[in-house]
Amino acid sequence: MKWLADECFDNDIVRGLLRRSPTLDLIRAQDVAEIAGMDDRKLLAWGTGNERVLLTHDLATMVPALLVQRQQESGCTPIVLVSDSLPIGAVIEEILLLDQCSEKADWAAGVIYLPLR
Repeated sequence: MKWLADECFDNDIVRGLLRRSPTLDLIRAQDVAEIAGMDDRKLLAWGTGNERVLLTHDLATMVPALLVQRQQESGCTPIVLVSDSLPIGAVIEEILLLDQCSEKADWAAGVIYLPLR
């Protein structure tokens, strides 16, 4: 999997993911000049074009942006919505589980909510 963390995604989680799995293909939106500071719809479009799964805590604006994106185009990048209330270690474990064990068909729903259980 290729991952994209939006600008509001917890950097402690990003650091923990990269510490546990140094080869994880994860980038942060703020580190990519062409999408830094972009609104949700443009971020989703970029993620779609670059085949990256989006990591976000932003349920309020990201899901409506996803719905608009899906209506306007034939598809949209999958989103993993992560609750702010989850412990960082649990989030890291679940994202690594998704990275290592998921298949393309698992992402058909478009949105996965953490925790998985």
